Amino acid sequence: MSHEARLAALGLTLPTPPPAAGLYSPVVRSGALLFVSGQIPTRDGAVAGRGKVGAEVSIEEAAELARLCAINGLAQVRAHLGSLDRVVRAVRVGGFVASAPGFTDQPKVVNGASQLLLDVFGEAGRHARAAVGVAELPLGVPVEVEFLFEVAN
Repeated sequence: MSHEARLAALGLTLPTPPPAAGLYSPVVRSGALLFVSGQIPTRDGAVAGRGKVGAEVSIEEAAELARLCAINGLAQVRAHLGSLDRVVRAVRVGGFVASAPGFTDQPKVVNGASQLLLDVFGEAGRHARAAVGVAELPLGVPVEVEFLFEVAN
């Protein structure tokens, strides 16, 4: 099954990706590598959640927001490549979690994004990863996720 067909089978519709919010490109391709800038959890142009994980935001809520970050990341990929079927594999995910003092379950949060990649790409979605706790993220969101994919010409 193609990546696009799997996405449809999952009942997922990718949003129109937003433009860059600063002096950067949302997506940069270098050879066979596609770098996707950090995605925050937005839906319909609005932030979908704010707060720190381990305080105002539960692990489960944050994992769902990380999944939304992955959906937004895939929207950027499709907009850049024209189709997710050009993705050979997910290479790396970098997850940043706005963490309350003492919170140490960042990997459980970033699993939300990782699981979506596995659901869409199958074993080609298995990737290397970092899950890092940070003090603050843009717009007060609890999670931001960046992606690296290998792509075909």
